[in-house]
Amino acid sequence: MRARDLLEIDYFLLLAAAILSVFGILFIYSSGITSTGTLVSREYQRQIIWAASGLLIALALAMVNYRRLRNITVYLYFGALALLIYTCRYGKMVSGARAWIGVGSFGIQPSEFAKITTILLLARYLDDTRRSPAAFSRFLVSCAIVLAPMGVILIQPDLGTSLVFIPILFTMTFVAGVSIRYILFLAACISVTGVLLVLPLWQRYIMHNTMPALEVLTNSRFILSVMIALGFIAIIALVGFLRYKKHYFFWILYGSMAVILSLGLSFVGRQVLKEYQIMRLIVFLDPDVDPQGAGWNIIQSITAIGSGGLVGKGYLQGTQSHYRFLPQQSTDFIFSIFTEEWGLLGGLLVFALFLLICLRLIRIVKVTSDSFGAYIAAGLAGMYLFHFLINVGMTMGIMPITGIPLLLMSYGGSSVISAMTGIGLSLSIYVRRYTH
Repeated sequence: MRARDLLEIDYFLLLAAAILSVFGILFIYSSGITSTGTLVSREYQRQIIWAASGLLIALALAMVNYRRLRNITVYLYFGALALLIYTCRYGKMVSGARAWIGVGSFGIQPSEFAKITTILLLARYLDDTRRSPAAFSRFLVSCAIVLAPMGVILIQPDLGTSLVFIPILFTMTFVAGVSIRYILFLAACISVTGVLLVLPLWQRYIMHNTMPALEVLTNSRFILSVMIALGFIAIIALVGFLRYKKHYFFWILYGSMAVILSLGLSFVGRQVLKEYQIMRLIVFLDPDVDPQGAGWNIIQSITAIGSGGLVGKGYLQGTQSHYRFLPQQSTDFIFSIFTEEWGLLGGLLVFALFLLICLRLIRIVKVTSDSFGAYIAAGLAGMYLFHFLINVGMTMGIMPITGIPLLLMSYGGSSVISAMTGIGLSLSIYVRRYTH
């Protein structure tokens, strides 16, 4: 990299990431202080090291031409996939998921880096096939690239991290020009699956009443019968569309397949999800179902955010965190501590910084002359936005608790380093936005 290229770095993007990292260090320190003013955790010291290392990595990547990664994306992707598989078998169990590998207190979470390697390989594939007329097969292969690491992460099981791959897929395929009907089909399947998964739980735990119309959703014979019937309808619609080219045949096929996949996935989900994951869905609908158990985190988080008011209680003056009412306060619920001590105005500042990151990434997508770089930036935008919306949403009680960290702020070396790696790649793309 030439010295004059340093002037081309997107300093708005870099500064936003750096400020969020500083906020993270400050409030991880705050989370380690008790009501008596005693510091009981040294997590902030590790976070300083990780944040500084991540910043150096970001600057180093900005100086390297990101196109050099193109030829090794396959190796990076399968290397990360191998680590994920190894972690499923030999990893350390943390918070109910076997998602870590390491020795003693040192460890890494391969799934955090798998997000970056998946973005790189998918960007290369979409770039290689951007002139391909086979739009459907292009979308299917894209799904396969994303679903492989996502499936392994689900086995760990880490539902929250696995969900991050979905917006990555959507944003990258959309920017790559994949037909919107394919993207909407997958989005519809995921949405309907979620509804079908939650409805029986809602009537059992919240309504405390059995509704026959919902009870059948847990009946394997009924589900199989419906899927077979819809399968025949789909086959007839496919034959009709191929022979007569009528659009209504296509939409019958489209709807039938969406319902078939949604029914099947929702039934499998009920068999695969662990009890604590099911309870997270239940307490999202009504935290008072288990206020002393699964609903405790949401209730305490909402209390902390609400007690902050407009300007907050002041730095190091929070009560929910210092009295240890809020579990996982340095990781999943760092935003709760932040808004308790810095209030609504502080929360809006975090909103603004993440918005700035996403807007700068969208600008990179628009201005870069290299589609490979544009697709990488699109995937990173989807990743940062999803992490922000889900994490902040769950602290406010408007999203289920999934264990997704607030990137750049939550405690954790793997998440900080991977987030900064994404920033570094974005800087590299921006510097070379007009060159091939």
